[in-house]
Amino acid sequence: MKITVIGTGYVGLVTGTCLAEMGNDVLCLDLDENKIRILREGGIPIHEPGLQDMVQRNVASGRLKFSTDIAESVAFGELQFIAVGTPPDEDGSADLKYVVAAARNIGKHMTDYKIVIDKSTVPVGTGDKVRAAIQEELAARKLETPFDVVSNPEFLKEGAAVEDFMRPDRIVIGADSDRAITAMRELYAPFIRNHDRVIVMDVRSAELTKYAANAMLATRISFMNELANLADDLGADIEQIRVGIGSDPRIGFHFLYPGCGYGGSCFPKDVQALIRTADEGGRRLKVLHAVEEANEAQKHVLLDKIRGHFGSDLRGMTFALWGLAFKPNTDDMREASSRVVIEGLWDMGARVRAYDPVAMDETRRIYGNDDRLSYATSPQDALTGAEALVIVTEWKEFRVPNFDAIKSSLKNPVIFDGRNLYTPAQMRKRGIEYFAIGRR
Repeated sequence: MKITVIGTGYVGLVTGTCLAEMGNDVLCLDLDENKIRILREGGIPIHEPGLQDMVQRNVASGRLKFSTDIAESVAFGELQFIAVGTPPDEDGSADLKYVVAAARNIGKHMTDYKIVIDKSTVPVGTGDKVRAAIQEELAARKLETPFDVVSNPEFLKEGAAVEDFMRPDRIVIGADSDRAITAMRELYAPFIRNHDRVIVMDVRSAELTKYAANAMLATRISFMNELANLADDLGADIEQIRVGIGSDPRIGFHFLYPGCGYGGSCFPKDVQALIRTADEGGRRLKVLHAVEEANEAQKHVLLDKIRGHFGSDLRGMTFALWGLAFKPNTDDMREASSRVVIEGLWDMGARVRAYDPVAMDETRRIYGNDDRLSYATSPQDALTGAEALVIVTEWKEFRVPNFDAIKSSLKNPVIFDGRNLYTPAQMRKRGIEYFAIGRR
């Protein structure tokens, strides 16, 4: 198939590259000339394991191309994936200006049948807006060229997106056209050879499915965080509780790990957008309001523990920080808990010495040359001269550190662990004061 992917951000680049990997001819469009230059030169503008090699391989084969030419991109593919950003508006709703603009460009330039596929995470009813925008542009050109609109939400985890796309657990297709459904099944058939994972539904249900999935996962995280805080109050151990409830097959173990709050480009934005969608319809989603409130509070839990141990005047102190990205295997700092911790420590007068395997450049982009934040070359280097260690991201290289070196490097042998990487008994044995989330 010949496929156009509009947008070379996280979703667009992974989608286009993985479709090319299966033998399709793919043209990725982006109006950011610098981003297209980087991609043409063999680089990628994001950190995602396995993606760069796949991009280079498919560019070399001629199956994957990049362009800034809108007319060329519309003419290229019968399938037109819209994978542009939908950033949160001031009121928390998803901003659809880029989605509608992409739809209008398709309507302005199309000359034959197109299947327009919403890959971006969008509110319910966006398919209707895309259809209306294309129809308006065709009417202005006095054309009645046929087209179909499909919702095909992505379910990619940052840090495992290539694997998720190549081996999907489900493929949701929202469409009301047999022609479009047949084309989409044909497109995804190579990805699901062992058994059919395609779920066909109407467009609005597909749009809501994406939001519902992320909202459910965010709810599990906030629920466990609330339980962990209660376990702290009651002298219970959340890890034992996690095993106890996760053993119930109706609950399972996924997304039952407490921590210092969720972040990233999906959960916070999608929970807010779903809340806003419901508010506009006059329905208050009480559970999701609580999920969002609990998560915002959870990002301050480590600061509360630091304040409880050292007091609120931290002038003259430096804290080592392990982890900046909102999760491992990505450099994404959007809504990251590390930002709340860094800025909270600054507010109390402290300085921060941080280390992250891949998110240092992104952190520099956000904070510039603020002299209250310095960057270490290794986890051990971050400890030098620090009062205590704060762990925010569960990178694998933090899981089995040299505890003797940690103890000897810190001014105070204290660890504030926002991801429960270690056991309290292990820390007591080594003479390290250990403050985790819900661990006794």
